[in-house]
Amino acid sequence: MIKLISVRFMVASAVCLASLSFGGTAFAHTEGEAVSGFLSGLSHPVGGWDHILAMIAVGLWGALLGPPALWVLPIAFPVAMAAGGMLGLLGIPLPWVEIGIAISSIVLGLFIVTNMRLSLVVAIPLVMIFALFHGHAHGTELSPGADAVLYSLGFVIATGLLHAIGIGVGAVDRLPMGRTLLRALGGGVLLGGTYFLIGAFA
Repeated sequence: MIKLISVRFMVASAVCLASLSFGGTAFAHTEGEAVSGFLSGLSHPVGGWDHILAMIAVGLWGALLGPPALWVLPIAFPVAMAAGGMLGLLGIPLPWVEIGIAISSIVLGLFIVTNMRLSLVVAIPLVMIFALFHGHAHGTELSPGADAVLYSLGFVIATGLLHAIGIGVGAVDRLPMGRTLLRALGGGVLLGGTYFLIGAFA
């Protein structure tokens, strides 16, 4: 039953994210700046693989660690990301944003591959530092004329959905060969982060 619920939750989250990706164009000009800002924020995190990998990886790692990290990390990340987004919206610079985003995928991927089990005292601040970089990138890319508050709300909700997908996928850890699959996924996140890190220096 737990496995079935996890799969359904993951599928529902994926459908929501897919609809967000295509919804911005359809509705951005019908409801004015408010809807444009909200839909822009919802679709922004799913517009780049550097963000997608890290946010899903947070859910995967939380699933591996189990409660309370399972739900604490996916809450801590959006909270810190909202703070980073505010810095970006205010034009307050944050150094090495693209490098920080890439490193977040590298580190989280490595944690998944090695089944790293850190205490929450270490895991929470680490995840929140990563989130600041992601949030700042979102904040600085606010669409002209869009509502900043609704834009921020949108990308926080989308981030939560990506975490949920990671948690849902992480449920395969209970299946035979599930740990091997998760390590392979972690390796993919690690390689993706490495690719983006190289790109940040290019």
